[in-house]
Amino acid sequence: MPNQDKDRRSWLPEALKYPLASFLAALRFLTIVPLAWRCEQDGRFFTASLAWFPVIGLLIGLVSTVLISCLIPFFPPPVLAMAAIVLMAVASGCLHLDGLADSGDGLLSARPRERILEIMRDSHSGAMGVIAIVVVLLGKYAALSSLSGSPLILTLIAMPLAGRCAIVLTMACLPYAREGEGLGRLFYSPSSRWAALWALALLASVFFWGGWRMSLVVLIAVLITVLLFSLWCRAKIGGATGDTLGAVCELTEMIVAVAMTFGIYTP
Repeated sequence: MPNQDKDRRSWLPEALKYPLASFLAALRFLTIVPLAWRCEQDGRFFTASLAWFPVIGLLIGLVSTVLISCLIPFFPPPVLAMAAIVLMAVASGCLHLDGLADSGDGLLSARPRERILEIMRDSHSGAMGVIAIVVVLLGKYAALSSLSGSPLILTLIAMPLAGRCAIVLTMACLPYAREGEGLGRLFYSPSSRWAALWALALLASVFFWGGWRMSLVVLIAVLITVLLFSLWCRAKIGGATGDTLGAVCELTEMIVAVAMTFGIYTP
């Protein structure tokens, strides 16, 4: 246990000392990229891999942007929006959508804390979980199908980056809600707040070149979503779980996409 605690505290030195190993641990967890090299050591680098979450989000956004850009001459905006949503979901193996469904079933039920956690652990999706997924996917589709040109490209980059930053920020705001070990706990460390500051700095720097309006819109959307969702999770279950971390990623992606449409039809 002392060694484990030491590893959890030293996420930044570990990430800097073993950048490739910690990067691959994050890549394998957050995406479906089939890289098996030294995967047996991922457990050691889970905490350090937190530093790479925003970078993985940025890479997903850049790859999605390149692929969707190739389709722009051939398809109308609604088809491009559907393709982008499917591409981002497949890239993560629908991991975060699964968390959204489980969180919807639990958090939207009028049950006590322990029962909510049991519901969220159940792999079967109920009506509330399905509704949550439908609402989020419709929100993404409505926003993306309203955009074209540079605003669409910037939004495709912003969404996955902001979603992974939201995961890190939520971990900094909330304790882990479950007793014992869990999937989400693998990435928790006492220095999560430093990782959150790094995530915010990267998010702001990436979009600063798009103008102060773009940077401000993305930052405000991420911070408001994380704040409100964190308060809700604290009230309902006393913290975060792996499912709620996936949910906040999906919710943030939707909110950022919707925020990027603000004012585009203003004369």
